[in-house]
Amino acid sequence: MERLLLLTAACVTGVLSDEFIVLRWPSYVTFRTGSWPLPGERIPDLTALSMGFSVEEDLSWPGLTVGNLFHRPTATVLVTVRGVGTLQLPKAGMSYPIENAVPFSLDSVADAIHSLFHEDTPVVLQLAPSDERVYMVGKANTVFEDLPITLRQLRSRLFQENSILKSLPFNSLSKSNEVDLLFLSELQMLHDISALLSKHKHLARDHSPDVYSLELAGLEEIMKHYGEVSQQFLDASQILAESLQKFADEIFHIYAGNAIVEVVTVKSFETPLVRKARSILEAKQTNTPDNLYNLAYPYNFNYAVVFNIILWLMIGLAIAVIVISYNLWNMDPGYDSIIYRMTNQKIRMD
Repeated sequence: MERLLLLTAACVTGVLSDEFIVLRWPSYVTFRTGSWPLPGERIPDLTALSMGFSVEEDLSWPGLTVGNLFHRPTATVLVTVRGVGTLQLPKAGMSYPIENAVPFSLDSVADAIHSLFHEDTPVVLQLAPSDERVYMVGKANTVFEDLPITLRQLRSRLFQENSILKSLPFNSLSKSNEVDLLFLSELQMLHDISALLSKHKHLARDHSPDVYSLELAGLEEIMKHYGEVSQQFLDASQILAESLQKFADEIFHIYAGNAIVEVVTVKSFETPLVRKARSILEAKQTNTPDNLYNLAYPYNFNYAVVFNIILWLMIGLAIAVIVISYNLWNMDPGYDSIIYRMTNQKIRMD
């Protein structure tokens, strides 16, 4: 009977496509309920639009509508989970199928934030522990300087006294297996990020937007090692879903409800991941071929503010002109104008 349940769960997992899941989002950002497919290569553009940035090519996707122009999220967290098409999360969020799942990165969003808010030193953190890829900009260099990043550091962190090993239910997972340790190390990384942010809550009070991009491949390695119908894979999927929901709730609370937490579940990418290497201490942005001449974006983050200032100023001036013109048209020169009154008195004296 247990074997039959495992096969049924595996079949259901195989039928479901890759998903884009929104776990937590502010009330002024509107995600519509529906099953509209989201192109995989447009995920960075969707993240940029939800934060109030403009994109070079319009995204005609009805899942995200125009929100409040006066309020924009102060943080976006995007977690990419490889090895599974969908996750059974404890709380229901907005989920959309992904078509043409290709590797992507939030480099364009990070570059836009860094170029527009470099004086405010926003937090830009991109991590992929399995590939030991890391990129930090702004205040992330100081806040996350002690964060374990490499696989060796993460595994050492697991065996410290305050690690997650004492609080997680292992079930069929083992602490002596390298594949299981990789998966548990990524969960430890999620816990450490939320713990560091809770100690530096001032990051959530500034006016510069922050972006976090995390890529988890531990579940994919468990699937390759044990199989998709194994008890280890099912237990790991459940533990990961609960950990992601807890992580999303903590981040959302730290940013006082002004953060978007998203999860992308991808069974496998259709093309291999090709991404330029980025340094942890990189501060100066280099020009890409798409922006060879360092041209500015058509719109920036302050577009909505400037637009509203000019709009209401013009409306106010138009109303003022109408009121003044009406009063001048209906003015009685003999009583309302001091010029005519003084002239009449001078004539009478003469």
